[in-house]
Amino acid sequence: MSARRVVITGLGMLSPVGNDVKTSWQNLTSGVSGVARIAGFDASNQTSQIAAEVKNFQPNMPPAEAKRYDRFSLFALSAAEEAWNDSGLSSASYDPTRFGVIFGIGIGGLPVMEENCRALFEDGPRKVSPFLIPKMISNLGPGNVAIKYGLQGVNYTVTSACTSGTHAIGEAFRMIRDGLQDALITGGMEASVTPLAVAGFARMKALSTRNDDPTRASRPFDRDRDGFVIAEGAGILILEELEAAKKRGAKIYAEVVGYGFSCDAHHITAPAEDGAGARNCMKGALNFGKLNTTDVTYINAHGTSTPINDPAETAAIKAVFGEHAKKGLIVSSTKSMTGHALGGAGGLEGVILAKSIQTSIIPPTVNLENPDEGCDLDYCANTAREIGVNVAISNSFGFGGTNATIAFKRFN
Repeated sequence: MSARRVVITGLGMLSPVGNDVKTSWQNLTSGVSGVARIAGFDASNQTSQIAAEVKNFQPNMPPAEAKRYDRFSLFALSAAEEAWNDSGLSSASYDPTRFGVIFGIGIGGLPVMEENCRALFEDGPRKVSPFLIPKMISNLGPGNVAIKYGLQGVNYTVTSACTSGTHAIGEAFRMIRDGLQDALITGGMEASVTPLAVAGFARMKALSTRNDDPTRASRPFDRDRDGFVIAEGAGILILEELEAAKKRGAKIYAEVVGYGFSCDAHHITAPAEDGAGARNCMKGALNFGKLNTTDVTYINAHGTSTPINDPAETAAIKAVFGEHAKKGLIVSSTKSMTGHALGGAGGLEGVILAKSIQTSIIPPTVNLENPDEGCDLDYCANTAREIGVNVAISNSFGFGGTNATIAFKRFN
C-alpha cells in the first residue's frame, strides 16, 4: 500500500488562556498570558508560587460522575468533545475498529496519587479510594475517550516527558499514513500543578521564581529568564485519511506531512548544548515530509524559558535552516503565554500550529525584551504577525534527551 495522506479535521483545546479553541486562539494572538499565582493549593511555602492553570473549568457531566475521573482525564474528555463536535463526526459513518485514540501524557494522575498517599499514611489503607488506580493511570485518558465514542481501534498513551504530546501526534499520523487506522483522536494533556510536582521541579531549580510578576515570568529567549512556568491543559486533534475526509465533506485545517524523532543520549535533564538532538529530529521531520528548509515559514519552538534550552534550540534551528533561519523564518514560543504543560505541551502546540496555518497568523513570544546572547533569530517578539504560512513545524524536547518534531502543511 502506498503512503496515504493525512489531514486534520477537528480541534479541541483547554488551556490557561481559554477553555476552548476560539477563546484560546484569540488570547494567544493578542499576547495574553495565562500565568498567575497558584490558585489550586496554598503555595506560600514553595520557592515557585506561580503556574499557568486552567481557569473556571467545569466538566460537562454531573458532579458525582466527575469524581470518578482525575483532572487530566476530565481535560481529555472535554477537549476531545470539542474536537469531535468540530469535526462533524457525530453524523459520519466509519468503521469503529479502524478509529483509535493515542494521547501523550507525561505524568497522569498525580493529584489523585498525592491525595491517596496522604489518606494511606494518615488513616490507613481503608481510606484509599477504590477509584485510585483507574483515576491515576495515564492510559485512562485515551481509554475514557474511546469508551465515550465507541472507538475500538488502537488505544494507548505515549509517555515521553515533555515530548509526549508531539510523539502521540506523530505516531497517530504514521498509523493512518501506513494504513493501520483510518482516523485517530490524538494530542496531549496534563494536570500536574500539584504541591509535589512544583516542589520537585523547584528543587531542580527548573522553575521561574518571579513570583511577584507572574505574567512576565515566562520569557523564552530573553536574557532575564530564570526557568519555566509549570502549566496544565489539553490540546486535541482529529486526524483522518484524506480521501475519507473529502468523501464526507469534512473541513480541513491542514495536512500532516512530517514527523521526526531523536535522542540526545547526553544527560537525564539537560539538552546537548549544541542542539544535536533537536537538529536531528527537525531534519527527520523535513526529510519525512520531503520538505526543503525554505518551505518552512514558522517554527513553534519548544522555547521553555530555561537558561539551557533556548540557546541550544536556537543553535539547532540555525544549523538546520542555514541562511533561511535569518531570512524569512519566524520562530515563536507560545509557552511565554501558556507556560509549560509538560506532556500536554505538544498537544496544545499542535492545535496552535494548525490554527496558524488556517488563519495565517503567527502568535508572538511575549516578554521578549532583551534577547539573550546566542538567541538571535526572529522570535515574533510581543506582537502577532499576519503572514501566509504554508508549512510550519513544532518542536518538543523532554528529559532523558527525547525529542520530536511534527510538520504541517496548508492543504491544497
